[in-house]
Amino acid sequence: MRVAEAVGRALAGYGVREVFGLVGSGNFHATNALVAAGARFVAAAHEAGAASMADGFARTAGRPVVLSVHQGPGVTNALTGLTEAAKSRTPVLVLAPEATAPRSNFFLDLPALAAAVGAGFVRITAEQPYQDLAAGWRMATAGPGGTVLLGLPLDAQAAAAPGPAPTRPPVPPAPPAPAVDGLVAGLQEARRPVFIAGRGAARAPADPARAALTGLADRCGALLATSAAAKGLFAGDPWNLDISGGFASPLAAELIGQADLVVAWGCTLSMWTTRHGRLIGPGTTVAQVDHDPAGLGANRPVDLAVAGDVTAVATAVAGQLAAAGWQAAGWRSPELAGRIAGAVRWRDVPFDDRSGAGRVDPRALSAALDDLLPAARTVAVDSGNFMGYPSMYLSVPDPAGFCFTQAFQSVGLGLASGIGAGLARPDRLPVAALGDGGFRMSAVELATAVRLRLPLLVVVYNDAGYGAEVHHFGPDGYPLETVRFPDFDLAAVGRGYGCAGLTVRSVADLVAVKDWLAGPPDRPLVVDAKLADTGPSWWLAEAFRGH
Repeated sequence: MRVAEAVGRALAGYGVREVFGLVGSGNFHATNALVAAGARFVAAAHEAGAASMADGFARTAGRPVVLSVHQGPGVTNALTGLTEAAKSRTPVLVLAPEATAPRSNFFLDLPALAAAVGAGFVRITAEQPYQDLAAGWRMATAGPGGTVLLGLPLDAQAAAAPGPAPTRPPVPPAPPAPAVDGLVAGLQEARRPVFIAGRGAARAPADPARAALTGLADRCGALLATSAAAKGLFAGDPWNLDISGGFASPLAAELIGQADLVVAWGCTLSMWTTRHGRLIGPGTTVAQVDHDPAGLGANRPVDLAVAGDVTAVATAVAGQLAAAGWQAAGWRSPELAGRIAGAVRWRDVPFDDRSGAGRVDPRALSAALDDLLPAARTVAVDSGNFMGYPSMYLSVPDPAGFCFTQAFQSVGLGLASGIGAGLARPDRLPVAALGDGGFRMSAVELATAVRLRLPLLVVVYNDAGYGAEVHHFGPDGYPLETVRFPDFDLAAVGRGYGCAGLTVRSVADLVAVKDWLAGPPDRPLVVDAKLADTGPSWWLAEAFRGH
């Protein structure tokens, strides 16, 4: 057995069951070994799409996946999706073949490339491939985890493997017990606490994290919110304010701004989550809990910092409070519960519907879709001016129902990540919400969705341009020819790839979506929603205030 085959078999022994990618000579044997050992190979149309599919799958399934690409250009084609995954700490292991001769056409400085995008790097050697692989696995899965490039030198791949492949993953070290006394005291002193949970809390297993956080919130009377990446973690809780930051509804922003204690759970309190810092009042005490000590205070000073797993810390704090017999209502009251129930969702906020003349208001479109689609759904959102509408108007059942690839803020990742998320949860309807710019960048992966017979709903919020730039520069009188597009028939593009296609100019046109759902669907549906001009979205207007 050669090292290439041994690496594939070992990964299968670790429990890897999904491999995304494109196969060339450099990754042929390792990929086939994984497939022979029981893994499913999902071939994308392009490495860029394969990387985002792997990212979307791993986020939604809550387990590591493998991305397998060719040496040289296969790696660079995947780079944008890998950067998003790395910045999001998604556990993706990349089989990255290496041509190590500097004069080779395929030569890349892979360690430097990995470092540049925030990914880990481990090179597999012929002498100790299993130890090297175990180190890469631990890097991807232990602690905060993340994306890791596994360098596979071509000469090492061809060498004889030193013994049989392992059949189980390495055991991660036990984390130390967190020190929580300061946080316990802070919660006892607070009168208006708010918990903001982030990606670190929502990463699977999310159910124990939700139970620990809601139980602690009930004990101290805290309100609950999330970063955008953790949307759905508190779905259904009566004290849930939904997303904090630029996406927040007026009521959520008002209440978070009145907090006397904000506790960030697995959330770095970025400028997007705090509206460039303005959302948190100047006299508010800020505490942060994070598995990664390097993340504590990374984006803003904090008064209390606790290094540790979110579930473990919340459980320990609740245990100390229970032992002391302490409980408080905080600022929870029947009146506040009524306000939250009636106005915390954006779709409950009245708006002037500007649909007409063959164009549909994105708010009316999104609210109608929310009513039409099944509750069991997975929503993947691309980047752009439009993205607040599907993010806030489409409800999701839990954090696995929301795939938000915005750590790198690249346009064009939403379709492929939606395919990956849909494969991870075949029991739910996958919905990919895109702008027309992102759709144009990624439409080739419609062929992948058709081949997989994936019942994917692709909703294109089509304003015939890069809406963020149009609304950013247009009011100042700048020319916009470079950021506007001809209004092509994007439904026809979808049909060209083998999808069903629908043009929506009013909410009434969505009846065809209902018919497609009743099918049942055996191919994707591309909805080309022609948007009315409603100006910049609320979140974009808020974001521009920080420039």
